[in-house]
Amino acid sequence: MSFRFQFHVQTQKLFLLQWLLFLFLFIFFSISSASIAPGSSLHASNPDQTWLSQNSTYSLGFLHSDPPTSPPSFIAGIFYSGGVPIWSALDSSGLPALVDSGASLQFLSSGTLRLVNGSGTTVWDSKTAGLGVTSAVLDDAGDLVLKNGSGTVWSTFDNPTDSIVPSQNFTVGKTLRSGLYSLRILKNGNITLYWNNTIEYWTQGNSTFEGNLTSPILGLQSIGILSISDPNLSSPLIVAYSSDYAEGSDILRFLKLDSDGNLRIYSSARGSGTPTERWAAVTDQCQVYGYCGNMGICSYNDSNPVCGCPSLNFDPVDPKDSRKGCKRKMEIEDCPGSATMLDLPNTRFLTYIPESSSQIFFVGISACRLNCLVSGSCDASTALSDGTGLCFYKTPGYLSGYKSPALSSSSYIKVCGPINPNPTASSQIGGKKDWSIRPWVVVVVIVATLAGLIALEGGLWCWFCRNSPTFGGLSNQYALIEPPAPKAATEGSLSGTSMNVSSNVSALSTIGASAPGPSSTSSFLAAPVSPLGRNTEKESSSMLGSSRI
Repeated sequence: MSFRFQFHVQTQKLFLLQWLLFLFLFIFFSISSASIAPGSSLHASNPDQTWLSQNSTYSLGFLHSDPPTSPPSFIAGIFYSGGVPIWSALDSSGLPALVDSGASLQFLSSGTLRLVNGSGTTVWDSKTAGLGVTSAVLDDAGDLVLKNGSGTVWSTFDNPTDSIVPSQNFTVGKTLRSGLYSLRILKNGNITLYWNNTIEYWTQGNSTFEGNLTSPILGLQSIGILSISDPNLSSPLIVAYSSDYAEGSDILRFLKLDSDGNLRIYSSARGSGTPTERWAAVTDQCQVYGYCGNMGICSYNDSNPVCGCPSLNFDPVDPKDSRKGCKRKMEIEDCPGSATMLDLPNTRFLTYIPESSSQIFFVGISACRLNCLVSGSCDASTALSDGTGLCFYKTPGYLSGYKSPALSSSSYIKVCGPINPNPTASSQIGGKKDWSIRPWVVVVVIVATLAGLIALEGGLWCWFCRNSPTFGGLSNQYALIEPPAPKAATEGSLSGTSMNVSSNVSALSTIGASAPGPSSTSSFLAAPVSPLGRNTEKESSSMLGSSRI
């Protein structure tokens, strides 16, 4: 009995040890699959090598650049399932850093995360060396966290680049950046888009609470609601709903500041790798400051914005990229003669805060043009021509133009004469050739089409009449009619009926004359062999018969 008891106890202990060992190994490998140890590295030459979140929804690694380049270039960042970037290492210009196939992302033993190009040049660094970082974890929300013994040292949520995902709080002091464009949330709760950190070209947010908020937070809910929350607000302020709000499942929605300066909400189905635009902050892309570069003019070709130069007195900065702007062929100070003003109807040079405080004047259209021409501190001007009397004087530096038939404003820009205007709209850089049809061409086509249809119907009608068994040939529709011989009558009755007979014969002659006769001359009357002919004969016989009564 004792032996059996001891054997049973030993068996239970062994089973317990095996279970504990299994649990330990499970926890160990689970943690290992989600954490990254110092000394680890990823290489652009092997894009399939990534560091995954525990739920495999997000990955840290390299992705081919979009658009592709030759030779191939890559970006390093965090990607949603399918390859949609939500965070990337930026270069000094504020755009995703492009690296070659020899690049690597290194988690150094010093605790810093570093992106190194194939040449060994450091492209980006988390600047966390010497802060005791011992591990890195990419969590299930898409946040890459560098940790030491006491907590978080650095994270991608606290250092965003151009995107915000659900569960990520965007607070005062943080900045989304894409090239020269940036997004910030202010203490009063407004979210604002800037060009070059100065020009404020779009703002939206708090309009119900006066003064500063305590700690405003901009966040995007997973169902597609962009809102601002704060302890001083009774409920979040809704900024926007995505167009697919609360639709579908297993979809990532994220907010992104694009390189064209517009702020958009996108959605992407898990594994699709394709983001779809669901909302845009600036509905008119041409009103994004600097979209077409310095001295560039933004307009629309069909529904797409295109960039061009004010006239042939200008050249594109980069013929391959119309958004790089334009430059004068000859600078004003180098003019062999005097400068003149190029007239740009239906055009406006954008003026936003803080420019508007020093560049607005109340003058007429002619004065708006001439005063700028004689002023050394004025490079261009815009007269709104909307009844306000406003005139904007643009100082030398940066000009962002917008042209549209809907604009009543007229603008003027200094050039060295003579003026060489753009000949057609097709000379716009990046635009497409205008294939619009002239109105007279449309009229000619319509008239020719109607004439053709009428001729076709007439031909068909004639063919039908000649071959139809109902109507027969035209030559068969007529027969010779001989007047019936008069019967004997009394002398007394003859005088009374002579007028009636003569009248009926005359009527038959009229019918025969009104119908086309045979080609040969005949002394007989022609009448159609039809019900009309038979009725005429009956009528004649009846009338002649009645004369004998």
